Amino acid sequence: MNWINTVVRPKIRSFLNRRDVPENLWIKDPVTGEMVFHRDLENNQYVVPNSNFHMRINAMQRFKYLFDNGDFSLLEAPEVAEDPLKFRDIKRYSDRLKEARTKTGYKDAVQVAQGDMEGLLITVAVQDPNFLIGTLGMAAGEALIKGMMKAVEDRTPFVLFSASGGARMQESIFSLMQMPRVTIAVQELREAGLPYIVVLTDPTTGGVTASYAMLGDVHLAEPGALIGFAGQRVIEQTIREKLPEGFQRAEYLKEHGMVDMVVHRHDLKKVIARLCRFFTKSDLPEAVEPDLLPEQRELEAALAEVSSEVENAAASALAAGDHKHGSEKSRVGEHRASEAQGEEKKATKSSNAAKEAGTDKDKKKAH
Repeated sequence: MNWINTVVRPKIRSFLNRRDVPENLWIKDPVTGEMVFHRDLENNQYVVPNSNFHMRINAMQRFKYLFDNGDFSLLEAPEVAEDPLKFRDIKRYSDRLKEARTKTGYKDAVQVAQGDMEGLLITVAVQDPNFLIGTLGMAAGEALIKGMMKAVEDRTPFVLFSASGGARMQESIFSLMQMPRVTIAVQELREAGLPYIVVLTDPTTGGVTASYAMLGDVHLAEPGALIGFAGQRVIEQTIREKLPEGFQRAEYLKEHGMVDMVVHRHDLKKVIARLCRFFTKSDLPEAVEPDLLPEQRELEAALAEVSSEVENAAASALAAGDHKHGSEKSRVGEHRASEAQGEEKKATKSSNAAKEAGTDKDKKKAH
């Protein structure tokens, strides 16, 4: 019976003590099918190293990557009616909200935060695609409006990261009303002279694309992001034509003028901070050094030295010109003074001659 002790019991013991391996340790790349270790993705801001595919991230991760040292303050979401229409399809809308809140930990799809980005205070709103595909409802609209009004109050740039499937159908007309309301808030930013920068992420579709997501002063997009109004299949069935490859993707829209820049996730913070400083005419704080290559630093130092020499030479030339101009002025003044003295002497002589002539006439009359 020795085989029971040496084989069977150890196997039973190993089976009972076996640990469950978490399902999310390895994540599959949608482009290549490669399995990537989750920590490698986290360290690379959820950009797949080999294929450069940008995976969707939640609002808290977005804030962490954007703000200096990951420090930010969340704005409290305003209270709204949760299910004004008591909507129900195959499931109650209120139950869908509870599930989404349990899954994400958020009250609704939009999160707004303030913090420093390269030393500049900025207000950022993020639509989280994990909360009912980031759809726009009453709570999301109120959060966006509150964030924009806070930016106007604090005189900060406003940055929106859009990721939405469009208006939330369970709220019907109440959802559609948020599009013009947020558009009016965008106009408030314009009237206050504050920049409104939109970063289009995957996916940005439906009524969000048709309204405030396309009203930015500058439109950035992450690589490969799906951006459009109707879906590609719907368009093909409507026009009965095959659409070109890459249609509704960020790169295609940039080629056709709908997007200003396609920016890698690693470079978003630097690009957004530079744009905000440009629009607000703010200088880079001394405590924050720009992220430049050594060759760029050497070139900037050389340019600064040449600029200083040019300024000094111009100041010297200006000073010499002022001295010369002053000398000429003094010469002219002396010449005019001598002329005035000559005129005065002539006038005195004429006066004396007139007096002498008058005296001679008087003497003749007396005789």
